[in-house]
Amino acid sequence: MSVIFLFIDGVGLGDEEAHNPFVKNSYDAFARMTDGQAFTHKAEPFLNGKHLFKPVDATLGIEGLPQSGTGQTALFTGENAPGKIGKHFGPFPHSGIKHLLREQSIFNKAQKQSCSCHFMNAYPDIFFEKSGKRNRWSCTTLMAKSAGLPLNNTESVKKENAITAGITQQGWREKLNIEIPEIDPEKAAQRLLEKGKYYDLILYEYYLTDKAGHSQNHEDAQRVLSIYNRFLSELIRTKRTEETLVLSSDHGNVEDLSTKTHTFNQVPLFVYGPGASAFEDAESIMDITPGILNILEHG
Repeated sequence: MSVIFLFIDGVGLGDEEAHNPFVKNSYDAFARMTDGQAFTHKAEPFLNGKHLFKPVDATLGIEGLPQSGTGQTALFTGENAPGKIGKHFGPFPHSGIKHLLREQSIFNKAQKQSCSCHFMNAYPDIFFEKSGKRNRWSCTTLMAKSAGLPLNNTESVKKENAITAGITQQGWREKLNIEIPEIDPEKAAQRLLEKGKYYDLILYEYYLTDKAGHSQNHEDAQRVLSIYNRFLSELIRTKRTEETLVLSSDHGNVEDLSTKTHTFNQVPLFVYGPGASAFEDAESIMDITPGILNILEHG
């Protein structure tokens, strides 16, 4: 049994007010997650055969607003990263928790179970230049590099082996002047599914939701959510029977455009496939990695 792990940055379950884009707009894939319930804090958890939805905690018992560096480290290692340093920290991983990503990430642990792993995101040349010069890597790139996984570049995208941060490749074309065609979200989803045939665990990160939340721009939020909605809809519709989709976030943000900061809201855990029951007892983002490893070990 294989796992497609979808990390969507900065998405929580908010209230039913106009500043919540999930209330203001309709997204069929997000409604599919909750089995038709509103994608808000009122959505009730359930496990229905191969479909699980649960709101899970991202604060992890530490005061202050959850942040990306510690939240993602907790999500990708199963360890209480903010608890290790006594605070929430971000956007990059704190020096006191980098060792968790280097040594105890989901990639490291899956490889110890003899599972093959792949990180689907691609990065332009300027990313490698800046990150290499500063030796400053995001949680996902640090854990991928530390596990010996290659980071995809422009050539990977041109060969249709990777997906850009914005899914459609439009940002690379317009902002970076990279000669690649624009694609629709459905084609990007099929690219991921095709690559997923060859790995036990494949991860894709979407961070534009967090960026849109910080901008407090309803139009931008609607745009990035609509793209991801189409991408996710295609994955749900056409994934192979033996694959399990697992989607979660590191903290809330885009669900409350009345503030520029992150939120204290719980985040969604959506699991779709034969491994859904592995998350029946999940309570926080620390339970995501153990659940995935359980699926990979026991099938």
